[in-house]
Amino acid sequence: MTSLVARRTATMVVGALVGFAPTFVPAMTPAQAAVPGKGNAAGRGIAGTVSTTLRIRRGPATYSDQMGLVSGGARVALACAVRGELVTGTVQATRQWDRLLDGRYISHAYVHSGTVPVCAEPAPPAASMTTAQFVEAAGALAREGRAEFDVPASVTVAQAILESGWGGSQLTANDHNFFGIKCFGWPGSIAVDCHTYRTTECDGAGHCWQTDAQFRTYATTPDSFRDHGLFLRANSRYAPAFGYVTNADQFLVELCRAGYATSPTYCTNLSGLMHQYNLYRFDS
Repeated sequence: MTSLVARRTATMVVGALVGFAPTFVPAMTPAQAAVPGKGNAAGRGIAGTVSTTLRIRRGPATYSDQMGLVSGGARVALACAVRGELVTGTVQATRQWDRLLDGRYISHAYVHSGTVPVCAEPAPPAASMTTAQFVEAAGALAREGRAEFDVPASVTVAQAILESGWGGSQLTANDHNFFGIKCFGWPGSIAVDCHTYRTTECDGAGHCWQTDAQFRTYATTPDSFRDHGLFLRANSRYAPAFGYVTNADQFLVELCRAGYATSPTYCTNLSGLMHQYNLYRFDS
């Protein structure tokens, strides 16, 4: 899965590039399309033909930032394919998004091509990041969530640590889900799909049991962090917490009272992380 990268240097994460002004991509010849690249066995791009004028995206979803345009009839070089937002296009309905050789994405729903190989995924963050690196990277994303949704960044980082097991859980490694958010019958507006996992549930008396549940899956790590803020802000059950957006400790208390998690030690564990790693610094 894609590791977290601090935004303080304006570096984007998860197969996305920054610094591109919106550009119009001219048609390529077949020879130009088959240039050296990454993501397939031959080390060369797969030639594809775009059926109509198409937006190029930073990530594999229509809500991801637009990074340019490609004209209808143009030939493009496709490095590899990833699973993303479902799109119904002029060619087909599909969740496949094609990564271009420069790291940007187009929906395969508008592309004629041969078989595009699946992109190789990097190692999960726990395999490549220290504790301090994880905290700083998560803090950068959490600050963005605070600016947009008013969720204290310290709470977000603590939840990311606990829910994802420092980024090493199967749910996080496979599906970029850092917060254990379930589907509840649909993935919402940011997640791209649902995935069933074995999980533990507990009742108010502290009795716990194993069960199956569907969890949201995301195309990118930033999507998971953004959906966390939207999920809390949009659910009326968490409304009392937003009366304490400048008081992270009380926000956490209200979050736990609303039943974000069933574990009887959830609130205590989060509070401990917030103090141990001084996560409050991300609230300023």
